[in-house]
Parts: sequence; structure tokens; C-alpha cells
Amino acid sequence: MAQYDVVIFGGGPAGYNAAIRAGQLGLKVAVVEKRVTLGGTCLNVGCMPSKALLHASELYAAAAGSEFATLGIEVKPKLNLVQMMKQKADSVTALTKGIEFLFKKNKVDWVKGAGKIAGSGKVEVTAEDGSVSTLETANIVIATGSEPSSLPGVAVDQTRIVDSTGALSLPEVPKSLIVIGAGIIGLELGSVWRRLGAEVTVVEFLDRITPGMDAETAKTFQRSLTKQGLVFKLGAKVTGAKAGKSNVSLTVEPVAGGAAETLTADYVLLAIGRRPYTEGLGLESVGVVPDKRGVIETDHFKTSAPGVWAIGDAIHGPMLAHKAEEDAVACIEIIAGKWGHVDYNLVPSVVYTAPEVAWVGKTEEQLKEAGVDYKVGKFPFSANSRAKINHETEGFAKVLADAKTDEILGVHIVGPQAGEMIGEYCVAMVFKAASEDVARTCHPHPTRSEAGRQAAMGVEGWIMQA
Repeated sequence: MAQYDVVIFGGGPAGYNAAIRAGQLGLKVAVVEKRVTLGGTCLNVGCMPSKALLHASELYAAAAGSEFATLGIEVKPKLNLVQMMKQKADSVTALTKGIEFLFKKNKVDWVKGAGKIAGSGKVEVTAEDGSVSTLETANIVIATGSEPSSLPGVAVDQTRIVDSTGALSLPEVPKSLIVIGAGIIGLELGSVWRRLGAEVTVVEFLDRITPGMDAETAKTFQRSLTKQGLVFKLGAKVTGAKAGKSNVSLTVEPVAGGAAETLTADYVLLAIGRRPYTEGLGLESVGVVPDKRGVIETDHFKTSAPGVWAIGDAIHGPMLAHKAEEDAVACIEIIAGKWGHVDYNLVPSVVYTAPEVAWVGKTEEQLKEAGVDYKVGKFPFSANSRAKINHETEGFAKVLADAKTDEILGVHIVGPQAGEMIGEYCVAMVFKAASEDVARTCHPHPTRSEAGRQAAMGVEGWIMQA
């Protein structure tokens, strides 16, 4: 029976980062992963392949539309979808191999197979050939990630009705695509296929897109996507879907009441969120019972069972790879006798469309609801030199700061490279910076980051470039 300090269920961002940190701290660690590759959903069928297609489709749209012509580059691009998918797969393979290298470097054992807790301190692993091995460990960490949520009446077959995994590998550019759900995943993948030529309709139960995003930012974002050709049906409930050989019929009715209608498309993408993957892990053998959504309750990553921990998508908090990484480091450091902590208010979110959207901290709606007196500074990218030169003038940067102390409470950016720009504010906010701290920090010129600085200036009303 193999002996370990830590056995981790799952080789995704939570699991592999936990394993690497454990190895760095001198703990004997194993990762149980049933996929044939490491990296979990993020690297294999999530974050990374979607970014590969977003990047490729953006370049294709720039060449096929007016952008290249405006720059004096005259081309007539031809889409090679097979090659586009191949380069995506090649990139993913390189990343997953990179994690294998990091495991070897940090003396992490990868035990291939499906893991199950078999009582306190024991893990059974069933390999693909059916053989079972047992691991003994002082600590078990559940880092099994999440899976796409289902919707009654909409059966995913990965042929005509697909989830996010299927949408990353469609065999053709659809003439028409319906996306169920106006969240980050649906809008990213919908925008990929729209740029490649599909007519895309987004059906959303709520009366707005991207729930949780600052409302003003979401409205600006929706206007931009609408200009790109995405069609939105908001406040609409999907009641059923019927897949045929060449298309899908979707039944939709207004949430507020009214006549139902039938929408038809070549493909339907179901993207209404994700749920923790926590079934079949043997949690009941140690008395851990997830809630009805599959979420495991924890206190500083400790479950109700001694020596059993949970991190990433398996616990409360945003289902984001970088949040999972923070959980992983903090959890392992606590196990190793150090002090670990994650500030969930400072976990940034990014939508990798064009323009990008990124935010961290509180929205205006949250501050109003909490009765916090705040000030707003906002700066448009249309007044930013680099954005104007690059013809990327959509959107704005917005800074929310406490009216009395000037502490930055939230930042919301819709525009070029928003995901890169938000990191500056994550650092500022972790040190409780005031908006004036950013406003009086020299930024390189010409850069998009100056929009973030000008927005900070705007909190006290001294924007200089607009």
C-alpha cells in the first residue's frame, strides 16, 4: 500500500497546483486523475482551447472584414477549419505535457484512474483496465472540478445539441447557432462561431446578459456584441429541444408570459453554467455530504471529516481556474503548517471576447445595496491614444472608490486587453490602495493602461485626456 502525505483527486488547475505546491514544500504527494492527460477541464476542453479559437477567429474576422483593409493590408482569407482545430489541439497537448514535466520536477506521482475514498485515510484507484490499487494518506484533497449544468428538455448529444466541450470541436461552421445562456462561456463560444460566419442567437432566462457583471458594463458589452451580429432573446425560457439529422428545433416562451415560439438552428449550445463534480467519490464513507448542487461545505478548505479537504469548483466561490489555483496554494500551505488565505473579493473575472471585459471587487449595484457611499471615475477608450491608433475605441474603464477614504472598491473595464489591465488593480486593491495612488502613478505612454489611470483620476474629477 503506497503511503502519502497528500492524495489529490483531480489533475485540473486546483489539483495540479496543489500537487506542485505540496512537492515544493517537501510533502509526498500523489494526484489521482482518470483523464489520459493532465490539466482538467481548463486545459483540455475549457479555458485554453477556447482562447485558441477566440484568438484565431479574431484574426480571421480582422482579415475578412474591414480592419485589415483600413490598415492597408489587402487580403482575401480562406478559412481552413481543420487547421484551426489542429493548432488548437497542438497547443493543448503542449500545455498538458508541460504539467507532466512539472510533476516530475516536483516529485509528484500521477496515479492514473478513478479515485474513491475508502474510509479515513484510504483511497482506492480503479485503473482503465479494471485493476484496483490502494493509497494510504494523511490528507485527501478533493479537487475534482465541475461539469456543464443540464437543462430539463434539452438533451446534450454532442452532435446537434452540444455543451461547451462539443462547441469547441464542431465539424463545420454552422449556418445558424443558438446559444442557451448569456454567461461568459456562451458568449465567448458564440462570438467564435459568429466571427467564423454563423448566425448566432443567444437565449437568456434573465432580462440581461452576464449576471454578476456591473450593469452599466454589461449594457455596453451587449451593445458591442449586437453590433458584431449576435442576436439576443432576453427574458426567454427554453422549454424543450428536438434534434433532427441536420438541425434542432427549440421551444422558447417569454418568462413574463405570452405565446411560445419555435426557433430552428443547425446547432444548439447549452451553456447555462456548471456544477461541481462530486458524485461517486466515496465522500459518504467519511461522512461528507455535498449540498443539492454538489457543493462541499468547508471551513478554510477543511470538510466535516478530519484529513479531508476540498478546493476549486468543488466548494463555494467563482468557478474560475485562477480562483482554484489560489485555493490550492492556501489549502496545501495550511496542511503544511503554514498560513493560507484567499480573499474572494479580489478574484478577477474576464470575458475573452473582443472587446474583452474584466472586473474585480464590487459592482455599483452591490455598493448601492450595501448602502456604501462611493465615487465613480470613468474614462472612455475612445480618448485613449493607443486604443485610437489601434482602432480599438469601444468601451471604458471605471473605478469605484469609497467616498470618504478613497479606497478602491471595484474596477470594471470593457475594452481592448481588459484582462491584462485588471491585474494592476488586483495588486492595488490587495494593498488597500486609494484611487489617488493609481492616479498619481506614472504609466507608460502610449498604452491602454493609461485608461485605467485616467479613470482613477476621474474619481476626484481631474481627468486630463477627455
